[in-house]
Amino acid sequence: MRFTLALPVLLAVPLAVASCGGGEPAAEDSAPDGSAADCCAVTVRATVPEGTGTVYLTGNLTELGPWEPDGLAMREEGNDRVAVVHAAQGADFEYKFTLGKWDNEALGPDGTVPDNYRLVVDGDVVADHEIDSFKDPARWIEDWEGSGVEGQLVYWTDVESEFVGPTRHVEVWLPPGYGDSPGTRYPVLYMSDGQNLFDPRIANTGVDWGVDEAIVRLMDAGVIPPVIVVGAWSTDERGPEYSPWHGASDYARFLIEELMPRVNAEFSTATGPEYTAVMGSSMGGLLSFYLVTNHPDVFGACGCVSTHFPLSEAAWAQVGYGEDGEALDETPFILRDIEEGLTVPAGTRYWFDFGTEGLDGQYGPTHEAVREWLLGQGLVEGEDFVVREYQGADHNEASWRARLDDPLTFLYGEDGTG
Repeated sequence: MRFTLALPVLLAVPLAVASCGGGEPAAEDSAPDGSAADCCAVTVRATVPEGTGTVYLTGNLTELGPWEPDGLAMREEGNDRVAVVHAAQGADFEYKFTLGKWDNEALGPDGTVPDNYRLVVDGDVVADHEIDSFKDPARWIEDWEGSGVEGQLVYWTDVESEFVGPTRHVEVWLPPGYGDSPGTRYPVLYMSDGQNLFDPRIANTGVDWGVDEAIVRLMDAGVIPPVIVVGAWSTDERGPEYSPWHGASDYARFLIEELMPRVNAEFSTATGPEYTAVMGSSMGGLLSFYLVTNHPDVFGACGCVSTHFPLSEAAWAQVGYGEDGEALDETPFILRDIEEGLTVPAGTRYWFDFGTEGLDGQYGPTHEAVREWLLGQGLVEGEDFVVREYQGADHNEASWRARLDDPLTFLYGEDGTG
């Protein structure tokens, strides 16, 4: 059976680490135990531009990571790249192409990041693709004005750290009018997954958060003051770095001891927790929650969007971290912390939200538990914290973009109600 797939069909790889799909064990020619090879061979062929180097196939099969950007190097045949994997009869196979990093993911015919390619394995199958181009962040960083951004972007590339392993890009967004009044000091918002904030050419799903448009819109309406935004890009270590129960303490040191001093030295920032907030989505929501709860002397408020509170020991192992096993605890980490006496620092403010579709559809119970915990800590709902459900909203940048005005208003508006 042969398919020619011009367009993918399904959602892009979810940002929550616990949502990345698994799959049947696969290998290029046969599985170690022969079970997968006894079923269905999937041949994936991609025609790429002249001069393209090694192309990698990634997807939801175990052999491909799952979802490791360099999951399987494809065989070169002229301008074609070919890979063979095996999957069980009836398996839902989702996949993408990269040059080895998510920063260099294959683009669709319209020049934006496509959704996952998907096929249902029903016997041996060949899927053909044509790829015109791959993401090129270096070129787009240099041409930041070509993104159509309002205000100004300053990029720091390949920022090193003593506390987190991979280097990463960092962008600093300056609002329109920055520098017109030399004595003005601006509050600062630190955001995770910086690549998704301003430039749709770079954003993982081809849709950015529109942070610049949202802040300018609220500034012009007199709702919030001008704000500087610092966005640190995520890396292949995103899961551990953002998890409060794994590497977030090291990530906090990167922010507080390395990145913030540089930002404060180079830009007109207002310092102190009353002027410094943090925001992120999914695992980035967990990180934002951790930073405010554990470093209230630095961060005074957080915007936790589609926060991945269902994360548990069992879910962590399921996506390839730690050791898998039947005895692993399925209780969400946050519920364990609450049970063990987690407390809220005085004066901190929390924004939590979630949708009702996709991965967000699982978030209601844990968010309700967090709401009850905050009430039990004496916080006033609507003033000290918000937990808000958005009907029909999904777990993606388009949904976060659509409601960004609300957390920004909560963080920086005069009445802080969002």
